[in-house]
Order: sequence, then structure tokens, then C-alpha cells
Amino acid sequence: MNQGFFVYSHLYNIPLKPSLNNCTFQLNRYHTQQSYFLEYTRMKFGTPLTNTATKVMLLGSGELGKEVVISLQRLGVEVIAVDRYANAPAHQVAHRAHVINMSNADELRALIIAEKPHFIVPEIEAIATQVLVDIEQEGIAEVIPTARAVNLTMNREGIRRLAAEELQLPTSPYAFAESLEQLQAAADKIGFPCFIKPVMSSSGKGQSKVDNVAELAAAWDYALASGRVNHGKVILEGMINFDFEITLLTVRAVGANGQVQTFFCDAIGHKQVAGDYVESWQPQAMSEVALAKARDIADKVTTNLGGRGIFGVELFVKGDEVWFSEVSPRPHDTGLVTLASQYQSEFEIHARAILGLPVNTACHSVAASAVIYGGLEAQGIAFEGVAEALRVPNSDLRLFGKPESFAKRRMGVVLCRADNVDLARENAYESASRVKPNIG
Repeated sequence: MNQGFFVYSHLYNIPLKPSLNNCTFQLNRYHTQQSYFLEYTRMKFGTPLTNTATKVMLLGSGELGKEVVISLQRLGVEVIAVDRYANAPAHQVAHRAHVINMSNADELRALIIAEKPHFIVPEIEAIATQVLVDIEQEGIAEVIPTARAVNLTMNREGIRRLAAEELQLPTSPYAFAESLEQLQAAADKIGFPCFIKPVMSSSGKGQSKVDNVAELAAAWDYALASGRVNHGKVILEGMINFDFEITLLTVRAVGANGQVQTFFCDAIGHKQVAGDYVESWQPQAMSEVALAKARDIADKVTTNLGGRGIFGVELFVKGDEVWFSEVSPRPHDTGLVTLASQYQSEFEIHARAILGLPVNTACHSVAASAVIYGGLEAQGIAFEGVAEALRVPNSDLRLFGKPESFAKRRMGVVLCRADNVDLARENAYESASRVKPNIG
């Protein structure tokens, strides 16, 4: 293991090497007077920018990554933020920033070798995941949650086949297509309405609801043009008659017994427009039966993926029935609401889980979030109405600092606490509507 990140026995101060491939930290047993004493291990946290530093490399440096960086730095961790464009949100707060094409295997490997991080934390899908598999196997760094998990979830095909075919979890009907002809055949079999999505995208980009055969060609073109990496493949999903969708933030973290355990945050409800999140709230009301089923599905998926860290598990709910939709092995955009609702936000939980520290998933408030869009295409936009937005009771605000605005690019978020979900949503929407992006 790299220096500055050792495990010690409490009794003998003997350095032990944590396994990179085992999701629990090593424990030592000492035989004394015919009995065994199980000693929990402890880690040393170094000082950033010194030879004792514990180093984390973040791959993808958007607004979610920015909050992860801040949480890690509060724990004295040295953070290297990487993205495909300069001055990304997390670049602005990390110790060092790099701009590379993360889907280029040679560039990515060269940077990892140069920086020598202890942990690699992917924040996006468009990454040369085979490099991460190799890095993990060679013992150079630990990939969060695991290289396998990142590889499987980087596109919708890998995780859907795992959930539906291997784990036998309930999902919507689906098919993959590599041509318009295959897409038409899949639609004929599954029926309309249906959804067409790239196998690899984020935040709903490239998704279309298709009501008839005449709309398939446009949906095919849109999906291929919008994918993070164009693999020439899309997924067609049949429509489920559901009441609502939830994000169930599921955490794999070291528990009090020294073993990795599964923890759950309260269910998060959300509203999407064109496949993109625009509002979220916590908690989402649902039956105890449905909640138990949701947790069981999330536990099975995340346990199979392994490692430590937070997962955003997306599920459809109708009454007591629950269907698996998707999972991301990282903080989720709808989870921004946890900045206002939980004792530890999803970002703080993720940081602690990565480092093997205790986590707290409890809520202290009912809260909601609402997105602030760029509204225009321009560099270096400005925002008016911030003071007015913060006059809404119990409101808070994050402006992400993205250097370029698009009409539907998420540029900020409002967070509001209230006595109930309806009021929290109403106030969050009102507050967000008062923020007016313009050309500065």
C-alpha cells in the first residue's frame, strides 16, 4: 500500500497491509489465555501535499464531484480532480486539476501512474474502464466501489443484464438494438409506448418517449448523437404503469463490527422532464411493503457490485410493487436534496465510506430541491435574483460555477426545508424561479 495509509494493531503497533480486493479492512486475532481478542484496525490520515497524504483521484469533476471533494478535504485528504474540460466545478476546489480525455486509455493510465492516488473515484460513465480494471489488479490503487462495478454500470446493458438475467430482479421489458431495423423489431415485440435511450449517457441525455413507429427513426438518431460514447447501440424499454419513481441511496460502508454492511437513506422522490431531474424531495411516502422490497432489490444489486461507497439505485413503484430501473455507483443528482435533509449528505457519506469511516444515513428534516437551468447558450454567465431566492423561508442555494451555459444545463440548485414535502417542493420551486441567468 502507498505510504501514509497503513493499518495498525491496537496492541502491538504492527503495520498490516489492507487488501485492495477485499472490501473489509484486515482484522488481527491474538491468542491470549485460550481466548481470541478481535482487534479493530485503524488508519492513519496524512497531511495533504506532503509525503504522508492520503490521495484520492476524482474522474469527472461536475457539481456532484465538487461536493465530494469538499467532504474529502474536510477529512484532510489530498484530492486530484480530472475532467475533459477546464475549470469544471470540482477543479475549482481540488488540490490539483487535470484536463484529459478520460475515455483514452493511454492518457488515463499515464495520469494515474504519475499521480499515484490511493483511491480512484469515478464520477461519470465515459471512462476507459479496462484501465481501472488493470490498475486495481496490479495493486496500484483501489477503485471505488470496485473496477468491476464501474465497468458493469458504465452502460445500461451491463447493469440491466446483471439485474434482470443474473439476479432475476423485476425490471421493465427491454431489448438492445444496433440498427434502426433491430430497433423496429424490438418495438414490434415490446409495443408502444416505449423509451429509447443510449446505452451510455447521464442525466437523461438522449432519452425519448416513443408513441408510434413513425417516431422511432428520430429517437434512434437522438440517442446515438447524445451518448457519452457512441457505441452504436441503444436500449428500448417498455413502459411500466407506475405511481412514482424513487432514488434509494444505498451505502456500503464499514459498520461497528468492522465488516462492510449495507445502509439505506430515506427514499427520495423526484420529477423528471425529458429524462432529466428537475425536482427531488425526501422522504418519499410509500408503503412499508414497497420500501422493504426496494431495499431488498438495492441490497442485492449493490452487494453483487461490491466495494465501499454510495450507490444511487433508481426504482419504479406502484402500490406494493417495485421494479429495478438503474444504478449508479456514486452520488446521485437527485440526492442533492440530502444537503438539506440529512445529518450527513450523500457526499459526506460517500467520502466516509471510501475511507472506511462510520456513516450516518438519518434525516433531520423534510426537504426538497429544484434545479436552476442555464436558460441560454453562453460562456461565463451571471445570475440575478440570488438575494430574492434566499428570502424564501428555510432556503439554501448552490451555484455550480460551470464555465459554459447551455439552455438545459444544470447550473445550480435550490434546497428548501419545510414541515411537509408539498410545502418544501413549493418553496424550492419558487426560490429557483427567482434566479435569472443572463449574459454577464
